[in-house]
Amino acid sequence: MHLLWIEDDPALRRVYRGLLEGEGYLLAEAAEATQARAAVHKRPPDLVLLDLMLPPTQAAADGLALLAELLAVAPEAKIIVLTGAGGTDTALQAIQRGAFDLLHKPVDPDVLLVVLQRAAARLSLERALNDERERARQQRPRGAMLGDSPAFLACVDLVDRVAPTDLPVLVLGENGTGKELLARRVHTGSRRSAAPLVAVNCGALPPTLLESTLFGHEKGAFTGADRARPGLFQQADGGTLFLDEVGELEPPTQVRLLRALESGEILPVGASSPISVDVRLVSATNRDLDRAVAQGAFRDDLFWRLRGVEVSLPPLRDRGDDILLLARHFLEEAADLVGRRAPRALTDAAQDALRAHPWPGNLRELRHAMQRASVMAGDRRELTAADLGLRPSGAGGDGSSLAAQVEALERRSIKAALAAEGDNRTRAAARLGLSRQGLLNKMARYEIP
Repeated sequence: MHLLWIEDDPALRRVYRGLLEGEGYLLAEAAEATQARAAVHKRPPDLVLLDLMLPPTQAAADGLALLAELLAVAPEAKIIVLTGAGGTDTALQAIQRGAFDLLHKPVDPDVLLVVLQRAAARLSLERALNDERERARQQRPRGAMLGDSPAFLACVDLVDRVAPTDLPVLVLGENGTGKELLARRVHTGSRRSAAPLVAVNCGALPPTLLESTLFGHEKGAFTGADRARPGLFQQADGGTLFLDEVGELEPPTQVRLLRALESGEILPVGASSPISVDVRLVSATNRDLDRAVAQGAFRDDLFWRLRGVEVSLPPLRDRGDDILLLARHFLEEAADLVGRRAPRALTDAAQDALRAHPWPGNLRELRHAMQRASVMAGDRRELTAADLGLRPSGAGGDGSSLAAQVEALERRSIKAALAAEGDNRTRAAARLGLSRQGLLNKMARYEIP
């Protein structure tokens, strides 16, 4: 283990140097904050011994600031704070800000070694758990989906039953519900899983470019076609083609797609003879295709071709505590994104906020919220409701969900009762018709100091 000792007393460092190196620690030393910063940037330590009273100011506040800097650069490190007599309050602040333990000076050598051994053991355990989590994440099938709600499990069960067949699948759902993940699950569970899964967003390309993208083109077929290119049908030959936003197809492209599905052949743009392809089609849309067919905007014969089996993905707001399960999953992703080894926890208030939010952007919005919260939390181990930065939206008259409005009213009522009773919690609880413990529970839930 690499140990950094930040201590301005050279005699004290000299006394303990032999002891620590004799125990096998790779020791680096710093006499003040600037040297400590340089040492951490040069090689992030596993363990740190930090004297809070460092030159030039000998102010505990500077030691606490250095603690935060060290954890920002080396979030895994276990930092043991050293404090003199009378520094208990400051040392406790250091624990609250992420220090592993605190020791009072002068430090007993035997106690120091025990604390260091405990810190090293904790670090080794955390690293082993994180490595196991990473192995599990990498071994998870690419099409894996998370959720325990009845609506979601029914959807996944249908997908798993249809996947081994060659039936076309039409996935319905709002934007951000995970339609491409579902398509990957279909492909992974099929006999075509060793062949390519090729995806295209039909609403992202103009009609002429989309036709060339799907069916390919010959050299000289149009201006700029300086060479022949195979289309996505050919690239997906033997595998699966996923057409996202299929409801956005223009009528001419609908005709060509229908012909390809009926004949098993495609005609590249500018070609004179068709090419045979073997493709399983999965398509997805957030549009009401029944209405589009009734209005003449979508061909009914193509609709029935696409609709071999119809799967409806529930929106996130209808998936209950799947929201928390997915939030924690996205927190693991965010830990990698912001350079933290260990994912964070969620306060009760943050969990309530996640449940109450209507999630119009579904999984995409939730992933972004967890990434933002992980950044906003800084060095804190827990994410709060404020970190999530959720804006009111949904069914309420002011744009907030009913649950969110009720919680906001309850929070305001608690604050008003506390103010009216001079922060006397017993009287405030009586005013609200709550037990004292019930009030304390709600204060913790809403993060009311």
